[in-house]
This record gives sequence, C-alpha cells and structure tokens, in this order.
Amino acid sequence: MLKSIEKEIKMRQLYLNGAKISSIYFGGGTPSILNKGEIKNLINTIHNNFKIDSDAEITLECNPDDLDKKKLLELKEIGINRLSIGIQSFDDVDLKFMNRSHNAKEALSCIQFAKEAGFKNITIDLIYGLPNQSNESWKKNLALMLTLDIQHFSAYSLTVEPKTKLKHLIDKKLVTPLNDKITVEHFNTLLEIANENNFVHYEISNFGKEGFFSSHNTAYWKNKHYLGVGPSAHSFNGSSRQWNIASNKQYIEKVNEHDSYFEVEQLSNTQQYNEYIFTALRTIWGVELDYINNQFGSERLNYFKKQVIIWENKGKIKHDEGAYTLTKKGKLYADAIASDLFII
Repeated sequence: MLKSIEKEIKMRQLYLNGAKISSIYFGGGTPSILNKGEIKNLINTIHNNFKIDSDAEITLECNPDDLDKKKLLELKEIGINRLSIGIQSFDDVDLKFMNRSHNAKEALSCIQFAKEAGFKNITIDLIYGLPNQSNESWKKNLALMLTLDIQHFSAYSLTVEPKTKLKHLIDKKLVTPLNDKITVEHFNTLLEIANENNFVHYEISNFGKEGFFSSHNTAYWKNKHYLGVGPSAHSFNGSSRQWNIASNKQYIEKVNEHDSYFEVEQLSNTQQYNEYIFTALRTIWGVELDYINNQFGSERLNYFKKQVIIWENKGKIKHDEGAYTLTKKGKLYADAIASDLFII
C-alpha cells in the first residue's frame, strides 16, 4: 500500500500545476499506526515531487491508544506539526457506547503527552447528541476539554447511518435516539461555551483560537485546489473532481499496472455554483456577492439575491459588506438553507 501511494504521488506531481503546497494531511483512516520511517518516507516523497511552503501545516490523524511518549517525539522529529486526535468524548460511558478502543484516562493522557513532546497545534474531535447524553454531561465534556489548553476542536452531532450497528439497535428499540430538542440544546451550549473561551466558530463544526484555524479544511471550504492520494481519496482542480477506487486490493493492482484507478467528473458552472454555496455558507466568511458575479455571472448573482432574501427575512441569514452568513438560529438549518439556494 505504501509503495503504491508513493507511486501515485510521483504520477500526479503535475495535478496542481506547480502550485506551492501549504498543507499536508494524513487522514482517512488511522495513519498513526504507521511507524516513523514509513511516515517520513511519504513526507520525503511529497517534498521530492512538489514545492512545499516552509511553514506548511502537516497534520496527522490519530487515535489516543496509538500515541505514547516515544511515538509523539518521533512524529515531531519527522515534521508533523499538527495532531488531530479522535477523542470523541472524555466520558467512559459515551466511549463504551461508541465502541471506542480508548478510555477517558487515555484520552487525557495522550493530549498531555503531546504537549510535553512539543506540539503546539492540537485539535480533537467531540461528538454530542448521543442517546442518554444529558446537557449537563455535555457541559462536563466541554469543561474538561477547556482545562487542556488546546488550540482547536471539532464537534459533530451524532448521525445515524443506514446499515450500521446503531441503526440496527434503534430499529430493534434497544436504543432510543436523542430528542432533537436536546440535540439543539447541546449545540447552543457548545456555541455559548466556545464563545466564552475565545474559540471562533469559523465553520459549522469547527472552532479555533485565532491563528489556529485548520489550513487544510479551510482550503476545502474556500474552494481551493487539492490533491488526494490513496484509496477513496478525492481531488479537485477547479473544473473537475476525481476520486480513487475504494478497494485497497484494486487500488494497489491498478496503480502498479498503470491502469485507470480513479473516476473523473467535469463540473458544470451550475455544479460549481452549488458547491460554492454549500461550503461557503458553513463558514464565517460566508457567500460573497463579488465572488458569485466574477465566477458564475450576473444571472447566478440575481438568482442568489432573489432566493436568499427569503431566509434573510426569517432571521436565519444576515448580510454584511457584500457577504451573507448564517445567524446563530440559521446554523441549525445550514443544509436546508443551502439546498434551497441551489440551482436545480
């Protein structure tokens, strides 16, 4: 797999047209199971085939149970400068329900170890809206996180996906999903506590201190070009998207045989417009009228102005200096609002 990924990196060195790379992100699984040498080889391969900013953000996704002091020092040594740790919760009851392999003590310890190893840019994931999760227990989760003095966190509401164990348990009446009203209460608590502690809510699910917004994810939301390598990885170059085959076995075979291992979709003007609306609306930068006019033309601009006023009148969108952003109330309806603004 690693040899195939290295081969793909070399094969795709022209995809970004020589642009300087400002962010490298090891994710989409559990890259922290790789050893020091394996990660270093991948970083070296990227450096040998692309121009990298001297202060590029290099993030590694990891689980608490993969991190010990030795591992963290090695990651720091080879150039990883940002950690994204899948904490999910600091409550053992929550972790057991989510079938996580770490416990609350390990979650706390790994963050402390990371700080001692010299990491100054740490982000964690938290989940709310769990069955039987009270607002008080959610507050305790957030309060504990705040004692750790980290720079960034992401918080996601639990979603029930088809063909999962959770969906099966709900269908069998063995688990009762949380009432929407309580999930909304969790979300409002989240916004309030984040604001009180100087975390900027810069995207629906993301909160960062000034200077610590995720450079990598911000590129997605701002429609910047990116290259993804490995099974299931997606890439975007402004006019098209492509995605690699999901099967590990087929990916390895096709890359090594120089066979086609990805699909490509050319994006129409309408598709690009809809994607811009969907991503931009989720952020503090919002949907910019000048951008719509310059990128998509006056017809699209007039359509947006006509549609957006409906949500503005409902108090779910606000307009300030040529940009439209969601209000606190509107953030609860982000997907519905975006889809209403789409051109179908």
